[in-house]
Amino acid sequence: MTHFAVLNLPTFADQRGSLTVMERALPFEVVRTYWIHGADGQTRGGHRHTYTRQALIAISGKIDVYMNDGVTAETIALDHPGKCLLVEPKDWHTMNFGPGSVLLVMSSHPYDRSEYIDTPYE
Repeated sequence: MTHFAVLNLPTFADQRGSLTVMERALPFEVVRTYWIHGADGQTRGGHRHTYTRQALIAISGKIDVYMNDGVTAETIALDHPGKCLLVEPKDWHTMNFGPGSVLLVMSSHPYDRSEYIDTPYE
């Protein structure tokens, strides 16, 4: 059991493959979507936000996400496209990318560099 919110999205599989559904699953409206790829062996992130909420899904491969909310620190493995990690504004996070990984990120707000907090918790 994790301290941080992880959603297990409905996934339907048969001999033709798998289909994972994201419908009314997030506690915020998505206004920005992007994906990170080609980052094999790299660490990304290293910040928290003032107000932006995010949802992270490893569409392919494995991504270890280090989370720290100032009270609890934990690493969560995103290793299935039906697993969605919610990142709250207070959550310091870094993402370590395994080979061939693709990370889908859905955000509650448009990009605004001024609301990033680059100082980690002590």
